[in-house]
Amino acid sequence: MKRLIIFWGILALNLSVQNIAFAENPPAKEPLQVKKCLDFSITGNGNNAEWTKASWNELIKLDKGGADYKSKFKIMYSVNGIYILFNGEDNKIATKYDKDFDNLFLGDVFEVFFHPEPKTPVYLEYEINQMNKELVLIIPNLNGRVQGWTPWHYENERKVVKNISLSGGKMELGSAIRSWSAELFFPYKLFSPLSNVPPASGTIWNANFCRLDYDTGSMIKWAWAPINKSFHEFEKYQPIRFE
Repeated sequence: MKRLIIFWGILALNLSVQNIAFAENPPAKEPLQVKKCLDFSITGNGNNAEWTKASWNELIKLDKGGADYKSKFKIMYSVNGIYILFNGEDNKIATKYDKDFDNLFLGDVFEVFFHPEPKTPVYLEYEINQMNKELVLIIPNLNGRVQGWTPWHYENERKVVKNISLSGGKMELGSAIRSWSAELFFPYKLFSPLSNVPPASGTIWNANFCRLDYDTGSMIKWAWAPINKSFHEFEKYQPIRFE
């Protein structure tokens, strides 16, 4: 009987350790299936019928404090590029940045990170705020040293097509609002010279979809992939699969 008690005690301890490890290192998600679509015009509010092909995916709030704003995104792809639609509840435009390529991350933004070739520590970061301003960076993340460069000749067919839509307020710094959306189109030519682009049916990339909000005066983060502190923890980005 004593041996049996010891056996069950060891088994319970092992299961407890496994549960702790599971909590600290959650398993990778199944690849998010990216539906194929026809090309369409970007308006900012996501009202094109093509969006009915895609489902909403929730962003998870990572920090304490502030409002528990519902935040979500959709993603699709066409023969020419990738479409993203963000939507989030919000009470005000909490940013002071009204110029492209400013430090938008110090104010409210939606962000997307595309890592087409996970074996190479180089990925694309994109940010957009409620003033319809953007920040576009190619990020080499070498041994934890993060530095970003803007894409060369960011124009014409290499430029992201973007638009935002506000609910309950005006596009003015500090304005009260109820929610906001951002609709984006990423042409494949923007990703050059990253490999594994353009994606074919069955291609898998890693990615993350994020939000920053500063209504409290402090940074509050949301994310799709389970990062801890920084959106640049690219090893924790999750797979997306192009159907």
